Formats: sequence, C-alpha cells, structure tokens
Amino acid sequence: MADKLASLEARIREMVELIQTLKRENAGLKSDLRAARERLVRQQTSGDQWVTERADIKTRIEKVMSELDSLEFVESVQGEE
Repeated sequence: MADKLASLEARIREMVELIQTLKRENAGLKSDLRAARERLVRQQTSGDQWVTERADIKTRIEKVMSELDSLEFVESVQGEE
C-alpha cells in the first residue's frame, strides 16, 4: 500500500511539473503569436502605404505624360502654320 501511495505521489509530481512546463510554453507561444500578429499588422500597413504611394506616382506620371503630349501637339500645330 505504501508503495502504491509513493508511486501515485511521484506520478502526481510529474504531472504537476508537466503542467507547469506546458503553462510556460503556452505563455511563450502566446507571446510569439502576439508579436507575429503585430508584425503582420505593420507589414499590412506598410503594404497599404506602398500601394497608395504607387497609385500617387502613377497619377503624377500620367499627368506629366499628358502635359508632354499637349506640348507636342502645340508644337506640331505651330509648325504647320
């Protein structure tokens, strides 16, 4: 009977240690997940900014190209006169 009780106590101690280890690992994983989510949000924000900047640059280039086209048209009209 004493051997069974000692065996049970040993198993309970092992289980307690395992639970403590799992709780520490869980806390570490939660922290890692939180950090990964924060990085993802920053990357998405950065990507959105890049898309906005790209659209702005495209609009500006199209405007300049339009101005160049109108300049060439004016020059060709003046050359015909």
